[in-house]
Amino acid sequence: MLHVVKRQMYLILGAIFFVTGLIGVILPILPTTPFMILAAGCFAKSSPRFHQALLNNRWIGEDLQRWEKEHTMLRATKKRATWVIVIMFSISIAILMGKLWLQIMLVVIALTLLFFLWRVPEDRVINPAE
Repeated sequence: MLHVVKRQMYLILGAIFFVTGLIGVILPILPTTPFMILAAGCFAKSSPRFHQALLNNRWIGEDLQRWEKEHTMLRATKKRATWVIVIMFSISIAILMGKLWLQIMLVVIALTLLFFLWRVPEDRVINPAE
């Protein structure tokens, strides 16, 4: 009985994290990748089918697989994420013209996201020609 309840809780949490990650694609203040990593972790403990669907996803599957195996990211993924953060936060800051304290808050959040993003270890791709 306890196992079933635990499994259902992980399933619900996985769904919540997945939806939050999807919202993060649109809203700059919510980072997508950490929520997808959390969703994958929850689905790994509750639904092998949903877990595998995330790992096989053409947009985020490779990054999730790399995270599960090595807890690393590709530099290209970091660069892409950096551009998305910079562009989305710049748009948000421009929309809030005249609301200095909100603009400052967004700058601080963006810098915090970038700080933690670039602290994640990078995948060491070994060149076979070397």
